[in-house]
Amino acid sequence: MYDESHYEVSAEKRSTSLAACLTGVYWWMTFALIVSGLSAYMVGTSPELAKIFVRNQAVFLILVIVEFVMVIGITAGINKLSAATATALFILYAAINGLTLSVIFIAYTMSSIALTFAVTAGTFGVMALIGTVTKKDLTSFGGLFMMLLLGLIIASVVNMFWANSTLYWICTYAGVLIFVGLTAYDAQKIKNMYLNAGTDNPETTRKIAVIGALSLYLDFINLLLYLLRIFGRRR
Repeated sequence: MYDESHYEVSAEKRSTSLAACLTGVYWWMTFALIVSGLSAYMVGTSPELAKIFVRNQAVFLILVIVEFVMVIGITAGINKLSAATATALFILYAAINGLTLSVIFIAYTMSSIALTFAVTAGTFGVMALIGTVTKKDLTSFGGLFMMLLLGLIIASVVNMFWANSTLYWICTYAGVLIFVGLTAYDAQKIKNMYLNAGTDNPETTRKIAVIGALSLYLDFINLLLYLLRIFGRRR
């Protein structure tokens, strides 16, 4: 005989577990942002450290390559890594990313960085909430956003040599729109990832929290950087 009370308890437990997983996602993302912020501020406000990590092109390029490799490694190897290892690598990545982000403290005023961070946080929060609660399936938009992102990367690389101001601003506003959309898409993807896992295993839940936090962290950082082009006041 169908036990409706058992179903209600299971559904309630599942909802509570999902909420706990999402809390973990945003906790780890916030912690990573704090680590990056401290790392960036420490280097960006120190002339000696800035010479080592920012103004030394060879060191800066090595850091960028290391970051790229780490993101690929964490994303591709999440199933093979332990939750503790994945978490440690994510926090290490955030610290290294802070070193490269320190350039914003050299290029922009503190007040404009603070303003842009607030705008980014508000925009990100709204889009993440929409992605989490909406009943509309955003899966089909994922491929579109990734194609647009690829186009944005190509256009940005081309403009590094062309230095066209019109293309610069097109890329800037396109970047804002792309990462606003990706925030909603990734928020829903993380929710579905947990629901599709079909388990409340702490190890699996922690891995989902870490990989989800990494995705949203990247969305937040990129959105911040593009908005800084608009709102940032250069020194």
